[in-house]
Amino acid sequence: MDVVMEYLDTFVFDSVYNRAAVLTSTEPLARNSLVRQSLSLFVFIYAYILAFYFGTAGLSYKLIYDKSQEKHPKFLPRQRFLEMACASRALPTITVMTIPWILGELHGQSLVYKDWNKYGYPYLFLSAAMFILFTDFCIYWIHRLEHHPLVYAKCHKLHHKWIVCTPYASHAFHPLDGYLQSLPYHMAVFVFPMHEYVYLALFAFVNVWSVMIHDGEYVANNPLVNGAAHHTVHHLYFNYNYGQFTTLFDRLFNTYRKPSHEIYDRSRRNSKDVQNAQAQAIDDALPSLEATAKARSVKKSQ
Repeated sequence: MDVVMEYLDTFVFDSVYNRAAVLTSTEPLARNSLVRQSLSLFVFIYAYILAFYFGTAGLSYKLIYDKSQEKHPKFLPRQRFLEMACASRALPTITVMTIPWILGELHGQSLVYKDWNKYGYPYLFLSAAMFILFTDFCIYWIHRLEHHPLVYAKCHKLHHKWIVCTPYASHAFHPLDGYLQSLPYHMAVFVFPMHEYVYLALFAFVNVWSVMIHDGEYVANNPLVNGAAHHTVHHLYFNYNYGQFTTLFDRLFNTYRKPSHEIYDRSRRNSKDVQNAQAQAIDDALPSLEATAKARSVKKSQ
């Protein structure tokens, strides 16, 4: 992130803080000031994620998303706008909670490095694979724990309001939920070394991927890839397919559910019979899930 902040300081923030100093008759905040860095990071990260979210989800919705899904019995009235509003409320808080991790990186506490030759070029590819596996494993367990009855209603239930998703559901969650599931992306560079540009590229990729697994276009039918079809199963049936990138950990820990054939067949998945059957299965499962959550909450309070 330091390379990004170097450019932003040079071309944007230096003039902003110098102008602020003139207006307030004070000394300009130094580039290494924690106050300045925190303010600058908030402005940059919030602007970046808003632009990336609305841009990527907007393109996906316009060019890829199967809008016939909006006729599903479990698609909410004005859902697309509700998803956008939910994300817009969550993102400022998530940005604030993320800043300490970026400050740690800027102040040399992470294992991000600059020299392409430091660990050799093969390691660049190895570190990318390690990043995917590490974050996939961590998100699997964070996501699975968020489905525990004592946690689900307080944190993750909001995201499952979107049973039949649009791409805008990708970032539409409770702020704590979004922060917790983003933690592994920040933790990774404190666990193993990564080149700064590889890390930045992967950070962009994970945001695109989050949109892709909510876009309702099931182009990937690879049994190891946790694509949109697998994540659709998660939103429809709740307690399966917790992984983010792969199905590896769902398979290892017995939470994998293979998408049915009609999910991949647009004409079949949009049929009223299939959609009504899905809606009925959800209606049948919800009372049991809610009852379990309530029972465990009462037991804990006793």
